[in-house]
Amino acid sequence: MLSIFSSRKPEIAIDFGTANVRIVHRSEGILFDEPSLCCFTGPAGAEQLLAAGKSARAMVDRTPDHMRIKRPLRRGVLQDIDAATHMLRYALRSSMGRTRLGGTGVLIGVPADATQAERAALVTAANDAGIGSVRLTPEPLAAAIGAQLPIERPTGTMIVECGAGTSEVAVISLGGICRTRSVRVGGASLARAIADDLHLRHKLLIGDLTAERIMEEYSDRSQSTERSASIEVRGRSLRTQLPAVLSLSCEELDIVAEKHFRVIIEAVRQLLSETPPELSHDILVDGVVLTGGGALSPLLASLMSNETGLSVRTAADTRECVVRGLQAILLH
Repeated sequence: MLSIFSSRKPEIAIDFGTANVRIVHRSEGILFDEPSLCCFTGPAGAEQLLAAGKSARAMVDRTPDHMRIKRPLRRGVLQDIDAATHMLRYALRSSMGRTRLGGTGVLIGVPADATQAERAALVTAANDAGIGSVRLTPEPLAAAIGAQLPIERPTGTMIVECGAGTSEVAVISLGGICRTRSVRVGGASLARAIADDLHLRHKLLIGDLTAERIMEEYSDRSQSTERSASIEVRGRSLRTQLPAVLSLSCEELDIVAEKHFRVIIEAVRQLLSETPPELSHDILVDGVVLTGGGALSPLLASLMSNETGLSVRTAADTRECVVRGLQAILLH
């Protein structure tokens, strides 16, 4: 099997995610890390980019009728080529400048199960953004490299990359992916599930940014001694139609998160059932490694361990495993 490190690589790589775009340089490290969001103004067919990244995030759920917020990716794959082109152009110019942009070749991470059409759409958006040549690499492989797992050895390694739009399970050996399975759920769908639960059980409407904040605070509290403290939520009450404040406990959010995590765990169980015996032996010995922002909640690791009987651990700096893996590929 040909190693991923065997051929010459470009100088920059892009982790183009549902939630964030990260650009890393071979020697300079991470140059750009902002939300994957664009704000457009003007009539359909003649839209102009008004803001992108952090500036666009501040506008979510606050725009007048003539402005529209767009996410280039949904569930891990491209849904709007025009928005993706603008987002990539903004990210490259912000991180590298116009003088360094021309003719730039890049390495871009993609979901392992992305279709040929989805890959072609991403390449088209990158070319339209001014990128001279594009090489795609599977995100679970990049995440495993970023987590410093021994993927080049003749032993099986199982990784679960929990992104914002998709969660991917992969068994890796000898520098390549042997088995893979993905589910189009991630941090974004968990945030949406939290918003839906507040709507149904507490009759409270919240926006996307508030749902994301609750999810992030829940993950942070779950790892600290502050788990017993409640999370304050502000929104609009459906009972009074007025602004309202609600206090949520981590235990309430555990119920929502568990339903979400069981979809990922079922994908792990299915992949384990398809894994050859020798690779299964290796996974039994070494366990499962979780990466990505969605892996921060200890509940996922404990549930997965209980359901599979395997040891499960979360990688260090788990949010940056993909981008750090891409940088490592650039260096070899």
